[in-house]
Amino acid sequence: MNELVLKAKRGDKKVMNDLLIAFTPFMKKTASFVCKRFVDEHDDEFSIAMSGFHEAVLQFSPGENSSLTTFSHLIIKRRLFDHFRKEATRNDAIHLVKAEDETTGSDAQHYVFKQSSIASYSREQQAAERREEIMEYTKLLKDYGLSFHELAMSSPKHADSRKTAIHIAQIIAETPEFYTYLMANKRLPMKELETTVEVSRKTIERHRRHIIAVTLLLNSQFVYIKEYIKGELI
Repeated sequence: MNELVLKAKRGDKKVMNDLLIAFTPFMKKTASFVCKRFVDEHDDEFSIAMSGFHEAVLQFSPGENSSLTTFSHLIIKRRLFDHFRKEATRNDAIHLVKAEDETTGSDAQHYVFKQSSIASYSREQQAAERREEIMEYTKLLKDYGLSFHELAMSSPKHADSRKTAIHIAQIIAETPEFYTYLMANKRLPMKELETTVEVSRKTIERHRRHIIAVTLLLNSQFVYIKEYIKGELI
């Protein structure tokens, strides 16, 4: 499967088409699950699911993401949620035009209520996406022998130490050979880092878990979780 994905990522249209055909039942099932109703090839939601799967194949990194189905499930859900929000906004704009033509205020009040409902729905979906990201990130960390509990216990206590660890993680994430080493060996390229960063080996080892966790996060699709470290990036 990983070989097929890599071929599709390199532009092999036949392989990509074969993957789309093979995973059609999966796309229908995922779309039906998200929409809470049966979805087939004639529905717009299926087209969105197929587009999401295509995007997932192009973004999937064997060894970094837990599996193609899990990763594509997440992407499809996001694209469908985006579609729902756009449709809600478009329908609400139509309703606003109607409300402005009325002489009474009842429709306008209903519009305000609907806007509130849409905002609430959006918050709920964002919360669901955050939970999905946390589940995916937890699985990814497990592949490296890490857990949220361990990270909480070993997280740098001082701001300077935390910034140093994040800076090292950025270097690894942005240096192909360092990142490839981490992906292949599930550990940090210590010798290379010692000659690159201006901190001791002891310091790198002390913050090893935090550095690996942040590196994986930086090169992931976890939009919401990344927000927690965005302010500390260099």
